Amino acid sequence: MANFDWHAERSDLAGIALLDRAPESEGIDLKAVRLYRLGRVREQMQRYGVDAVILSDPINIRYATGARNMQVFCQRNAPSRYLLLTAEKSILFEFTGCLHLGQGFETIDEVRPSKTASFVAAGPEIHAREKAWAIEMADLIEELVGKGATVGLERLNAGTAIALKDCGLRIVDAQQPVEMARSVKSSEEMKCVNASLRATEHGVAKLREAIRPGMTENELWSVLHQSVIARNADYCETRLLNAGGRTNPWFQETSSNVIGENELIALDTDVVGCHGYYSDFSRTFHSGPGKPTATQRELYKVAYEQVLSNMDILHAGMSFRDYADRAWDIPEKYYENRYYLSAHGCGMTGEYPYLYHRGDFPDAGYDGEILAGMTICVESYIGETGGGEGVKLEQQVLVTDAGIELLSRFPFEEELLR
Repeated sequence: MANFDWHAERSDLAGIALLDRAPESEGIDLKAVRLYRLGRVREQMQRYGVDAVILSDPINIRYATGARNMQVFCQRNAPSRYLLLTAEKSILFEFTGCLHLGQGFETIDEVRPSKTASFVAAGPEIHAREKAWAIEMADLIEELVGKGATVGLERLNAGTAIALKDCGLRIVDAQQPVEMARSVKSSEEMKCVNASLRATEHGVAKLREAIRPGMTENELWSVLHQSVIARNADYCETRLLNAGGRTNPWFQETSSNVIGENELIALDTDVVGCHGYYSDFSRTFHSGPGKPTATQRELYKVAYEQVLSNMDILHAGMSFRDYADRAWDIPEKYYENRYYLSAHGCGMTGEYPYLYHRGDFPDAGYDGEILAGMTICVESYIGETGGGEGVKLEQQVLVTDAGIELLSRFPFEEELLR
């Protein structure tokens, strides 16, 4: 790994944003990771007949190039920065004053300043700004790929998309080619996934050690934050840590609720960790000081059975419909409160595919094929409607040609499995 002089003269800015020089990068060829991902996007663009894409989702920009900048800010304030990608050219339009952050990447041919077309930035001149932006972008696309190009868009203002179409471009949704690209991981990419998981598991261990009746959910959840950020994570995507009666129903956000004695504490990590990869596993703990009740143990054992059973049926070549048909039957008393998915893809965030329960498949499900190289999170939430508590468990796995490989290694609670 090349050394980098952080104290070099300001004239040497090329590559200053590259994230290869951290301890969690040891043994990972991040250049190969970036080139694989860029190649995947271009391959899927060709497959779906897309001549160019304009990516403004910061996670998709990072996937395609490796460049990172103010991800949470840019998710809210799109398009603050965006990537124009064709089969031959990659141009990053970077936020004001941040052009140096896109330099030095082999996946980026050119960095230009972005021209933000949002109401916050343009005020009542928004329509004129959008039109001018669209004309400039359409001219550039015509220069790169010719007239009447098919262009994939995401997360742009409606007015911007309309203005681009008025310039004679054929506008399509970029989600399908990009999601299909992201769904299959390379072996080098999996090193990034595992590095993120190991760092998150360290944080969950710290959280588990810190559990004390009398502390708030927020105080406990902050232990995970401190640990993962110290290991170069980006952020936690959700606020999903609850205790006692707030574990049922699921999806109650972490709060100032005080954790009581002998309560269940349910956690879904949802950590966007080092290298931008999602560490997504769930665990449920017991606050002590006493032993878990028979009811608490029963909830836990049922959730554990669901996760292991559904992991056991996963294999490459399986259709989404077949998975739904063969998945574990949720007992009737827990069915109404079921987690909304049986399993889902995982990469830099939760991603394609979504695997639905059998009962939800007719309304929500879609078919497809589970492929080797997909990372899948197998979910369970078990809690009776109106019940006192619930249990959230989840495992992250890699699908291979030989079966599945367990990725999330944090142990389950033996005391709750007795």
